[in-house]
Amino acid sequence: MASMLEFRTPGFNPYAVKYSPYYDSRLAVATSANYGIVGNGRVFCLALTAAGIKVEKMFDTNDALYDLAWSEINENQLAVACGDGSVKLFDLSVSDFPVMSFHEHKREAFSVNWNPITKDTFLSSSWDGTVKIWSPSRPTSLTTLPVGCCTYSASFSPTNPAIVSAVSSDSNLRIYDLRTPVSAKYHLTTVIPVHAAPAGPVLPRLPDGQTYAGAVPAEILTHDWNKYTDTVIATGGVDRLLRTFDIRNPASGPLAVLAGHEYAVRRLAWSPHARDVLVSASYDMTVRVWSDGSSAPLTPAPPQHPQIRSGTQLGVMNRHTEFATGVDWCLFGSGGWVASVGWDERVLLWDAHTLLR
Repeated sequence: MASMLEFRTPGFNPYAVKYSPYYDSRLAVATSANYGIVGNGRVFCLALTAAGIKVEKMFDTNDALYDLAWSEINENQLAVACGDGSVKLFDLSVSDFPVMSFHEHKREAFSVNWNPITKDTFLSSSWDGTVKIWSPSRPTSLTTLPVGCCTYSASFSPTNPAIVSAVSSDSNLRIYDLRTPVSAKYHLTTVIPVHAAPAGPVLPRLPDGQTYAGAVPAEILTHDWNKYTDTVIATGGVDRLLRTFDIRNPASGPLAVLAGHEYAVRRLAWSPHARDVLVSASYDMTVRVWSDGSSAPLTPAPPQHPQIRSGTQLGVMNRHTEFATGVDWCLFGSGGWVASVGWDERVLLWDAHTLLR
């Protein structure tokens, strides 16, 4: 893979990487000293230049950093999720200190996500069991969604600014609709038990002929919305499997089950360029590119034997030498550039096309 670019974050272990939604040559990395167990954090804002990857700006924090999200309204701003429960907003055009700090979470803030439609809000999720929605111009949250258990990942829908998803330690994928009255379950509209057997008289079959009878519940660490089919969400977590679900049919079980990782799936991201492609980073030190199988016709199955797709592993990037913790697609260019980070203090940029079998 000759086209791989590398940047090192000495003394800091990356947790997340995000490409700028404005520039194909800018990305940011959220890192923590001592693997995020104790110590401070650092944001690296990186520029891709003709001479390689250069530091554009660095911001230090007093606590570990676990995630970040670029602002959708200001090309120089990004929000970071901190181990002290705060979410900080940094501006590349301002010196060392955050321009805003939002501090309501009672435990580690573990994910942040900017609303891609209205662009005027962002959210955070925390180990305290809540998702909070913020305005970048207000110090107090606009809304708190109680999940009730450690919430590793939350996200806005890519097409509807009122719909929020969250995955958590209790093995559930939750969907909230902010248009519903708060008195109705705090906007909660759908709960999908990720590991449950599908409802129905007959269990669906996997492509190898076995029936899918569900799995032992395990923590869900990551999820993402499909950018082309706005009712499909992929999940990943401790049981090593990626699953895709259609939130319109919460009882029908997974659309696809993707197996291959040897340890927990830490982060995944659907491609912005192809409806059936996603990438995942795992504690097995690999980053894998998949097709969920949705572009291939299903072999006809009688209705009493519905099928689950197995998808296809398109390739493996195994250059990380520690846990692979973050991955993101570049929105621009030929459609294959991926950034991945790991606890090996490395940021790797590579073209997924070079992996495809």
